[in-house]
Amino acid sequence: MVKKRKAEKSPYIKVKKSNIHNKGVYARKDIPKGAKIIEYVGELITKKEADERADKQIDKSNKKIKNGAVYIFELNKRYDIDGNVSWNKARFINHSCNPNAETEDEDGHIWIKAIKPIKKGDEITYNYGYGWEDYKDHLCKCGSKNCVGYILDQKHWKKLKKGK
Repeated sequence: MVKKRKAEKSPYIKVKKSNIHNKGVYARKDIPKGAKIIEYVGELITKKEADERADKQIDKSNKKIKNGAVYIFELNKRYDIDGNVSWNKARFINHSCNPNAETEDEDGHIWIKAIKPIKKGDEITYNYGYGWEDYKDHLCKCGSKNCVGYILDQKHWKKLKKGK
């Protein structure tokens, strides 16, 4: 089952080259705290299809840039969103250990929302929240002062510091 979710154009963003990773999403104008910046959209797919597509995306990406680029966003127990589609500008939002946005699920719609005021020209970032299991496969290049070196949910940061 594949169902396409299209996005409305966001007045807040523009996509351009990023120092973090390839392309990034930047504030076209000041964004107030709490604002819905953009919806993460794409194809609504089953978990089985998501696993198959993720493997293909990793293989393809590793051949090109030696760094995985998977745009599968976990939605719920049955479905994920494959954001690797041209109409999903949110796929270019990079991870940061010091994010200015976060994701929020509103009735099966994933919104990127500002967690603090974002100034015009700033890159929009959120913590991808990856798990502990294979964190060493996901190096972080956000460059923030508190960067832990891995794309990892903040709840696991203490484990890193303890050397587990």
